[in-house]
Parts: sequence; structure tokens; C-alpha cells
Amino acid sequence: MEPRTSVIQKRLQDIKHIIPIASGKGGVGKSMVASTLALLLAKKGKRVGLLDLDLYGPSSHVILGVQPKGFPDEDKGILPPNVQGIKYMSIVYFTEDKPGAFRGEDITNIIIELLAITRWDALDYLIIDMPPGIGDEILDIFTYIPQARYLVVTTSSKVAFNPVEKLLKILIEGNYPILGVVENMVHTSSSFVSEKVTELDVAYLGSLSYDDDIEGAIQHPSKLASTRFAREVSTLIENQLE
Repeated sequence: MEPRTSVIQKRLQDIKHIIPIASGKGGVGKSMVASTLALLLAKKGKRVGLLDLDLYGPSSHVILGVQPKGFPDEDKGILPPNVQGIKYMSIVYFTEDKPGAFRGEDITNIIIELLAITRWDALDYLIIDMPPGIGDEILDIFTYIPQARYLVVTTSSKVAFNPVEKLLKILIEGNYPILGVVENMVHTSSSFVSEKVTELDVAYLGSLSYDDDIEGAIQHPSKLASTRFAREVSTLIENQLE
């Protein structure tokens, strides 16, 4: 038996809520939702962790203005650096943000390692920025964090929603808890996504409108927290987390 897997639940045992932010499609703003949600919760005094599990294209460090220089401190595990009141962990601390290509076995090994060595201690929320798609990463989270509750992000596009719908069906078939679906970057009101989500008997939490100010707020957490996007994230999502 892999010895590290027995450590994972001990690392997570003092975390009240584990919320992976997932999507079957890339480019839907999943990392922006995850980073903003973690930032807002921390500003409200919650004990928050943010784990970026996008091994190929991590971006939460860019959003939050993190400069991954140097290895994190160690004390009976790796101590996640404090970023804007958030305990933050990402593969960029180990790769120095250099590109990497990983095979399936490597992916599982990296995820097990991150989960086993990171010392979160007591948290109210651990937000996990999941990679796009339905691959090894999400299957590993199913296995190693069965208590997780999933928030799924999509856009209004029928092309984007098609793989998102597949992810939802996998979550439903596996009886994995789904907090709901958020429709992101909405330009024009449409009932397409809400109707499809309702047909699956999943909660449609609402839409986040496209915000022109987001790009200018990247790497500036205080600006990000005051955007319209952040206000909408707070309204739609925070009250779903308890």
C-alpha cells in the first residue's frame, strides 16, 4: 500500500469544508472563481487554504500576484505560505513556474505528494483549483478526498457546456456532492445553461457577468476584491458553502 495515502486524511482532518472548483472545460474562469472566493473568505476572517492542482497551467499565483521564489518552510510537513491571509500551495513552488510535462503516473504521484506533505492544520475552507477536463487529477481527488463538495463552473457557450455536462453526470453517477453550477462571463442573458442544469437535478446558483475590470485587477488582490465580479461571487457562492 502507498504509505503516503494514509497520511492524506490526517492532513485534512481539521478542515471543515473542502471545495474543489471544477469544470470539464478550460478557459471558463475556474481559477479566477477559486482565487476570488478564497480571497473573499479570508477577508471575512475565515481560515482559508487555496490549493492549485492545475499541474500544467497553474494560474492562481498570477491572479493573486504570488512570486514563487524559494521553497516553502518545513515543520513536520510543508507549511503553505501566507498570501493575503490565505494558506497557499501550488506546484509552482517546486517547479519555479517553469513548464512541465507529466504522464498519468506522474500526475497521481504529484497529487499524492502535495496532499501528503502539505500541513494545512485547522481551516474553515480549503478551496481547490482543479485542472480542466475529466482526467487523472479529478479521479485522484475522488479517491483521496471523498468528503469534497464540488462547485462546477461553465460559460454560456454550448461548446463549453458539453464537457461540463459530462463532468456533472460523472459526479452524479458517483454520488459525489455538488454544491451547484455557476455560469461565468455572461454577456447576454440566456436560459440554456440553467435549463440543462435543472434537468440534471443540480442546483443552478446563477450567473457571473463579464467584468471589464478583471484584467486590470489581476496581480492586485485589493482591486480584485472590490470588482463587480467579486461582489457577484460573494452573493452567489459564499452562502452555499456552509
